[in-house]
Amino acid sequence: MSDTSASGGSDRQPIWSRPERGSRGPAPAHSRDAIVVAAIALADTDGLGAVSMRAVAASLGTGAGSLYRYLSSRDDLLDLMTDRAVGELRPYPQVEGDWLDTMVLLGRRQLALFGAHPWLLDVIHRPSGIGPESLAWFDNCIRILKPVRCPVSAKFEAIAMMTGVVSLFARRESAAGAFSFAGLDLAAYPHLVAAFSQPSGPAPRADLVERTLRSLLTGLLLASPTEAD
Repeated sequence: MSDTSASGGSDRQPIWSRPERGSRGPAPAHSRDAIVVAAIALADTDGLGAVSMRAVAASLGTGAGSLYRYLSSRDDLLDLMTDRAVGELRPYPQVEGDWLDTMVLLGRRQLALFGAHPWLLDVIHRPSGIGPESLAWFDNCIRILKPVRCPVSAKFEAIAMMTGVVSLFARRESAAGAFSFAGLDLAAYPHLVAAFSQPSGPAPRADLVERTLRSLLTGLLLASPTEAD
């Protein structure tokens, strides 16, 4: 079924602004929320490729055609799945100390969310997927960054970059195995040989995720020209 054909202008509106279901047809047997829950369960188990209108309908014991009473396309479904998953970041932490500590905590929560829903890495950057929960997430981050005196554009950039960096860590964790130079002949690469011959030094006090997020956020926010909010 076409995403927009024979459906009028309503299908060109974001899924968030459309009614829960069409006004015609029999009484609803399911809810939009139940459909999204079923789709997330499929994606968590078998990956995003397993999520089709037919597969979701089958998991609900109905036909694929019935889902089009609630959604116009698979893209609508992916948008709803994304926003519902982002909603799992609630409740948001209060700023009890330094804003940087709170933002690092939020970054760790994002990393845990990507671990729980690996498919989210493939849909989180879809512009159409910015729904109510995603907006609430940005709003919360801006609230946390209120004490930071820098341009608001720098705050939005920092929030976006934090999500991007966290997604890279999540992809690294989900990758099978770890990169290693073991077994490779490095004779033609003297700088690598010299680097490996040096002592590694003491382990950092903070792990790489925390060190990266702290460096990223302070670099983007505290080095920016200040302006009053």
